Amino acid sequence: MKLFSLGLFLVTSLGAFAAPSDLRLTLNWKPEPEFGGFYEAERIGAFQAEKLAVKIQPGGAGTPVPQMLAAGQTEFGVLGADEVVTARARGLDLVSLFAVYQSSPHGILVREERGFKTLADVFGHEGQLAIQRGSAMALWLEKKYAPVKVKLVPFTGGIAPLLKDVNYAQQGFVTSESLLAKRQGAAVRTFLVSDSGFDPYLAVVAVRGDYLRKNPELVKAMLRALNKGWVSYLKDPAPANLIMGKLNPTIDAATFAESAKVQIPFIETAATKKSGLGSMTVERWRTLVEQLRAVKIIDKDVSPESCFATLK
Repeated sequence: MKLFSLGLFLVTSLGAFAAPSDLRLTLNWKPEPEFGGFYEAERIGAFQAEKLAVKIQPGGAGTPVPQMLAAGQTEFGVLGADEVVTARARGLDLVSLFAVYQSSPHGILVREERGFKTLADVFGHEGQLAIQRGSAMALWLEKKYAPVKVKLVPFTGGIAPLLKDVNYAQQGFVTSESLLAKRQGAAVRTFLVSDSGFDPYLAVVAVRGDYLRKNPELVKAMLRALNKGWVSYLKDPAPANLIMGKLNPTIDAATFAESAKVQIPFIETAATKKSGLGSMTVERWRTLVEQLRAVKIIDKDVSPESCFATLK
């Protein structure tokens, strides 16, 4: 009997399961609204209702979520869709289950004084652009807008250089850096990277393929809990924001609230209204695989269907 199929098919019901004493959900960053539904699931008892004991483990810069998943150091992990494809190209059997961000909130921030109208303007003018060199996003943008006139420099976090230098641009999230710049009084325009055609799912919950095959009912229970958490968080993010604010005091309450509001259209889309929160399509995965091959992030074919599982 086939327990599950990757992509667009179904998992056969196997009845009850014995939940382990502690499941780990490892984040790839610190507690912020992009993870709000996870903390809300914990707050409202959604995990407990599914007989799951889940420990949410915050991450940070450089948290090796793909490697942690592959090594069995965490049962569930949050990462980007491009990382899933890259991992599979390297022989790691990682499978995506739930995509929080249906569209990427990643953007390029520039000062309004420069008068830029499009992303192409950023790359076609001199100045500096702080970006994670070698990342899929950076390589795609360099290829898309070649020849590049702007000087690419390492992105080290924060927005201080952007505030000081009118000719400085940087990567960031419309749910984070863009809001911080606005709160500090800077006139900043953010161009969405998705406008370039590069739009991978982000904040993706993934699992090892063998873990899914061995524990299909447990994984389905986890997904039910996550869905309940996100439905609740989108209705009222304040309680979970309070919890996350204590875990990540670098973000004030007002920014938590504004970020939670700004991210809604990146989470709830026409597709999720039809197929449910966190849903994914093989077409989107196929496009991503093709783009990663085009920028030579991967050098072999990866089956789009193998990158995600739809559980019923």
